[in-house]
Amino acid sequence: MATSLTTSKIVDQYFLEHRAKVLDIAAFLDRFDRAAAAEGVAGSASTTDVRVRALCAALDLLRDGQSDRARRALELWSDHSVEPVAKAGMKGAIGAVPLP
Repeated sequence: MATSLTTSKIVDQYFLEHRAKVLDIAAFLDRFDRAAAAEGVAGSASTTDVRVRALCAALDLLRDGQSDRARRALELWSDHSVEPVAKAGMKGAIGAVPLP
């Protein structure tokens, strides 16, 4: 998708908004790590909860230098299984699937 904005204008217009989002993610991971430590859970944010592992994997993806980051992040978090679930129960989607 082409844009009429220059790189400089994109940074001028969107940098502060996205800087704040990065700080929100950093604060979330810090809170998670502190809670894990208080609970005596071994490991860090990148190793304990499937959703947090998926978030950390997406952060790695953002820095890999390849294009289509948004699409690839959504694919990373998407369930690609084709077999129906035997019993889903009342639990809804959690926004991430277990990573290998």
